Amino acid sequence: MEKRKSCMIRHPLMTQALRIATRKSPLALRQARYVANALQDRFPDSKSELVALMTSGDNLHGRSPDNDRNKGLFVKELEQALLENKADLAVHSMKDVPAALPPNLTISAVLERENPADAFVSSRFAGIDDLPPNAVVGTSSLRRCCQLLHRSPHLAVKPLHGNIETRLRRLDDGEHDAIILACAGLKRLHLQARIRQTLPLDVSLPAIGQGIIGIECRKEDTELRKLLAAINHQATRQCLNAERAVNERLGGDCRLPIAAYAASTEDQLHLKALVGSPDGKTIIRAETRSRLDAAQAAGMEAAEKLLQQGARKILDACRSN
Repeated sequence: MEKRKSCMIRHPLMTQALRIATRKSPLALRQARYVANALQDRFPDSKSELVALMTSGDNLHGRSPDNDRNKGLFVKELEQALLENKADLAVHSMKDVPAALPPNLTISAVLERENPADAFVSSRFAGIDDLPPNAVVGTSSLRRCCQLLHRSPHLAVKPLHGNIETRLRRLDDGEHDAIILACAGLKRLHLQARIRQTLPLDVSLPAIGQGIIGIECRKEDTELRKLLAAINHQATRQCLNAERAVNERLGGDCRLPIAAYAASTEDQLHLKALVGSPDGKTIIRAETRSRLDAAQAAGMEAAEKLLQQGARKILDACRSN
């Protein structure tokens, strides 16, 4: 991650520690510290303290969030802490953040994106093409499941829950032949050695916002928002805007088999998106290209292309199950 040059400005907010709401998982805590470090790098006098909270997603006790009717399972308690002034900002994995935010909260900044790709992890096999018929692959993501079965219908997909460490332990205990995780999470936990294959985007298109750390705060905290703007990575933000526009137009959330990934080059943006049936039998795709400053419109355009190909029918069927 590119570092900004330190700035010796003493901001008025630096007279007290900023309270950063975060989940209690090792990955969430690591990401919250990234934000604290980014602030301190930009404002050396800054101080932060982590407010670690248990979320509904953390309390699933082995149930998959894909099967839970609630949205924002990993963010709503953090948002409540903001609304009750128990925290000044909240740090999220943007792939967990619903398309619609509470009306008085906003994503004020994002850090530069980490590798957005999915990772093939296995103790026995070097890559996805090495898996034999009926090999058991662990994932609870319908997005990953639909793409995996579309490409390799001979595989058996088994639900896999828990944090990264729990999932790796279940793999090592022999419950699965392979599992699919996010490269970004493994890298942030210094577990990149477990990655046997980084899956190409045409094999597994990432989740919306995958690899992006987002910072949420109250809209009314204008001084804090100005401070957070100093650590915002604008190109990443525009890519995120395009991806989240796809989700917004489709009425999606993290339970549904929707994928979107935007990449930028200078002032240009290239967006890929898809919707698939969980059994992998149907995958529909869309692509758009635009100027970077037209990111949201590009996302809406991609979503319209998906809807014209039948995305609504697929998503409605998933919602009813």
